[in-house]
Amino acid sequence: MRLFVTMLILATAIMVAPAHAQKNPILAKMEAEIAAENFGAITSVVVRQNGKLLVERYFDDGGKDALRNTRSATKTITGMLAGIAIADGHISSVNQPIYSFYSGRKFANPDSRKEKITLENLLTMTTGLECNDWNNPSRGNEERMYLIEDWEEFFLDLPLGFPPPWETPASERPNGRVFSYCTAGVFTLGAIVERASATRLEEYAQQRLFGPVGITEVKWPFSPLGIAQGGGGLELKSGDLAKLGQLYLNGGRWNGTQVIPEDWVSRSVQPYVTINESIGQNYGYLWWLQSFRSGDVEFPVWMMSGTGGNKQYIIPSMDAVVVVTTTNFRRPDAHQLTDKLLTEYIIQALGGAN
Repeated sequence: MRLFVTMLILATAIMVAPAHAQKNPILAKMEAEIAAENFGAITSVVVRQNGKLLVERYFDDGGKDALRNTRSATKTITGMLAGIAIADGHISSVNQPIYSFYSGRKFANPDSRKEKITLENLLTMTTGLECNDWNNPSRGNEERMYLIEDWEEFFLDLPLGFPPPWETPASERPNGRVFSYCTAGVFTLGAIVERASATRLEEYAQQRLFGPVGITEVKWPFSPLGIAQGGGGLELKSGDLAKLGQLYLNGGRWNGTQVIPEDWVSRSVQPYVTINESIGQNYGYLWWLQSFRSGDVEFPVWMMSGTGGNKQYIIPSMDAVVVVTTTNFRRPDAHQLTDKLLTEYIIQALGGAN
C-alpha cells in the first residue's frame, strides 16, 4: 500500500510539473524523499526563476487549487499592505506613533514611552511592550489574545517589558534594538491599516495588492470583532504565494504596474534588528533575512516564514522564488527540514551550488 501511495504522489506531482523540470534527477530524488516522508509532511513546492515557473509539485490531495494556511507568513503580507497604505497617503510614514490612530481612547498601563512607539516598531517587532510569543508566561503571548474579544485593546493595554538582567541590554545589541516576536502587534498593524484607509483590511488587500497580481481566491481568519487577522492564518494558493515573491523580485512591479512602491520593497528587506547573531539572522519590515549555504555557495535570502516550516524564499542572486508549504505543525525540526530541502535539493536544481 505504501508503495502504491508513493507512486500516486509522484505521478500527481509530475502531472503539474513543467516538462523541462521532469528530467532533472535532483528534483526526482527530492520527490522520492518527500514521498517517503523523510521531510515530514511537505504539501507543495513551487519555484520561479527568471520570471518563469520552473517547478510546481504537489504532494497531497489538494493540488494546485488548494488554499494553504500561510500561518505567520501572513505577517509579511500585512507589511506589504502597510507600505501601500503609506504610499496611498493613509498613513504619514513609518514614524507615525501607533497610539495616534486611537485618539480619545484610554488604554491600561499609560506611559509616556508608549506614546513614542511607531509603525516602524510594529514592522520590526521592537515596540518594547511585554509581548513575546516565544515565551509562554508573557502577558502578550498570542494564546492569551485569542481569549479576549478586542485584540487591538489587548495589545495596546500591554505594559512596557524589558530583557531580563541576565540578557544583553538593547544598548549593547546589534542595531540597538530588542526583538520580541509578537503576533498581537502585527494584528494591530493590520487593524491600523484598516482604520487609516477606512476600508476593511481584506478588501484593501484585494483592491491594492491581490487583485493587481491576479490573486482572486483567499481566505482570511477574523477576530471576534470581525477584523482580519493580519498576524497569521491567511490562506492562499501556493502559486499565488510565488507571485507575491516574484512581485518583490520585480521591485514591486507586476506586468508594468507598480503595485508596491519600489522604495518600500528596498527598505523592507534591510536589516533593522538582529535576531540570531551566530547564524546571521536579521529582521526587516516583517521579513526574515538570512544567508544559506549550498555546496560552496552562500546566498542571501529574504524569507516569509510560518509555523510548520511554511516558507517563501526570495533569492535575489539567483532571480528565484521558492515556496514550500507543509503540515509539519507539531514538529520541532519543521523549519530545519524546509531549509534542508532548499539547500540540498532546490538550490542544486537551480544550478546554484558547486
